[in-house]
Amino acid sequence: MNTSGPRSVVPSLREERRLLRAGSLLVAGMDEVGRGALAGPVTVGVVLVDAGTRSAPVGLRDSKLLAPQAREALVPALRRWGAAWAVGHAEAAEIDAVGIIAALRLAGRRALAQLPRRPDVVLLDGSHDWLSPPGQPTLLDACAGEEPGPAVVTRVKADLACASVAAASVLAKTTRDEIMVRHALAEPRYGWDGNKGYSAPGHLAALAEHGPCDLHRRSWRLPGPRAAVPRAATVRAAAGETSGEGLGTGPARQA
Repeated sequence: MNTSGPRSVVPSLREERRLLRAGSLLVAGMDEVGRGALAGPVTVGVVLVDAGTRSAPVGLRDSKLLAPQAREALVPALRRWGAAWAVGHAEAAEIDAVGIIAALRLAGRRALAQLPRRPDVVLLDGSHDWLSPPGQPTLLDACAGEEPGPAVVTRVKADLACASVAAASVLAKTTRDEIMVRHALAEPRYGWDGNKGYSAPGHLAALAEHGPCDLHRRSWRLPGPRAAVPRAATVRAAAGETSGEGLGTGPARQA
């Protein structure tokens, strides 16, 4: 039997401990979910580790490799495990207003803002640093009053190899799934309790029949009748007049 696939990779704190030995006192693993969805927020999880953080709970993997029941079972242990954790969101309207990359940064900043301590470095999954502001300050940065964030280290497949990033992915995924299930109760036509806002056949069919609702990313190419994006409202939201807390922001916890 081949055991060399992603499911056999057990996330460790090797990279986080390397950063701690290099002088960082606090390392934050960060990951996003919902980037490719057609509806609902984009969600960013963050888990803080320090020199006293022990090995991750048994069974931890990247959230994409775990069944829903396995993810849910890990949540209580993950919330107790790191030095702190938090989850932040950017709404569909904010994605429409500023684009997905700026929305990811907004959600990541909201997650970091909830931590009781500021990390020295953020370990980010992938090859692109979407958390740091662009080279020139933007209107979004000025309106939000954001200070420069912590240093960022990117690593491809960090969600597979790095325990803090894998934990962040599970906490983000379970939180966002809960949000979409609640949205499905109010707007059952799109089957969000099952597809979580992604482009499943039933979701696409409902869009073709009914068109988008307020929770869809209307600036994206969606099937069915299109509705105008309310630019003024979304720009105000992205500029900081809404915090995203109503979307189920996870509490920070200090060990």
